[in-house]
Amino acid sequence: MLPNKNSDPTIRLHELLESIKLVYASTFSKQAKDYMKATPYRLEEEKMAVIIQRMVGTSHHNRFYPEFAGVAKSYNFYPVPPQKSEDGIVQVALGLGYTVVEGHNSVRFCPKYPRHLMQFFTTKETIQNAQQEYLALDLTATFSHENHETPDVMIKQYDLITAEEDNTLFYVGSTYSPEDDSVYDGVSRAGKRVVTFAPVLKHRIFPLPEILDLILEMGTWGMGTHVEVEFAVNMNTLQGEPKEFAILQIRPLVMNLEFEELDVDQFVRENLICQSEQVLGNGAVQGIYDIVVVDSDKFDRSKSKETAREVSEINARLLSEHRPYVLIGMGRWGSMDPWLGIPVTWDQISGASVIVESGFKDIDVTPSQGSHFFQNITSFRVGYFTVNSSHNLGFIDWDWLKIQPAFQEFNHVRHLRFDKPFSAKINGRKNKGVIMKPGK
Repeated sequence: MLPNKNSDPTIRLHELLESIKLVYASTFSKQAKDYMKATPYRLEEEKMAVIIQRMVGTSHHNRFYPEFAGVAKSYNFYPVPPQKSEDGIVQVALGLGYTVVEGHNSVRFCPKYPRHLMQFFTTKETIQNAQQEYLALDLTATFSHENHETPDVMIKQYDLITAEEDNTLFYVGSTYSPEDDSVYDGVSRAGKRVVTFAPVLKHRIFPLPEILDLILEMGTWGMGTHVEVEFAVNMNTLQGEPKEFAILQIRPLVMNLEFEELDVDQFVRENLICQSEQVLGNGAVQGIYDIVVVDSDKFDRSKSKETAREVSEINARLLSEHRPYVLIGMGRWGSMDPWLGIPVTWDQISGASVIVESGFKDIDVTPSQGSHFFQNITSFRVGYFTVNSSHNLGFIDWDWLKIQPAFQEFNHVRHLRFDKPFSAKINGRKNKGVIMKPGK
């Protein structure tokens, strides 16, 4: 993202050309190459086009950002009754949509049930899950081609006090009052600010749910498959002018709609490694011999980045050996917040055929659904299990996993290898899945 603010048009043109070069060069980065290894395609055969888009938003004291932005999907992989999978799901955040795409805290809601926000069910969960910072383009930042490792170096993080000064928190904010341990809609009273989108979703100051419901329906009809839409909203328009809703991109949400009715109910618990009723995907994954598991006894959230590196090392080796595996860990896989999960990038786990996400023992973390991360999950037909035993959402046989001899062991991660193959079965209609023990 470029400020495009220099008074010299020659410099602005140079910055644009350098940015295009960096986008092209990114194809040959290690991360992109590792990503391609998990596909049947060759890097040399890939082609790329670069689209230049105008950013949606307004300048606020050298900060440029939309009031809110996010991602909408026409299919919800984690529906909570009365929601149905086909009702879709939206993730939206104050500021740039980069917050949602990279898996930071945001507001998740169903367009047909916008007031049904499970993440804000209690005051504690509201404070824990609500967005506390936002991202904006720093208009004072200087472009440098040396920042090729962090192409969005001009994006900066700001606190909610700054958003309130910009008068953008008004549209999405609520207030936590410690005196009575309650969260109130709006920012008119004193207290801690949190982003809940109550003014939009409850008081309807902008018809976001209705707009997205219509676009998702039209997009699904037009593309003939479920879709994913990235959008941004600019509320700070001239007096008398309508507010600006912008579709940044719309793409197919790759899914297997020919659901195969697999039996995932008639199994003895002792024969299962894992069972879940919150599963992404459909079909059977067979011929697996390896499990990469984060040790639940040794895992320390303060060492989550180290854990990610250990997983990456095992993944690279198994990928080179063409050995698919099951990946099991705690918290959100791919989270950008290292305290909420394990901050891996897709290339670090790209060899996994099935991924299991378990809850922490001390805190509840909502399931991952970061846009790009889950686009990869669906594109590569990876089975994704969410397990939270404290909420009776399936189970993992940790005791069995702990007594299995390790093929390789790190500080936080164990690699298990078995002589007999095992399989995973997922029923997409029921959102249920099981992982069998070897030989069962």
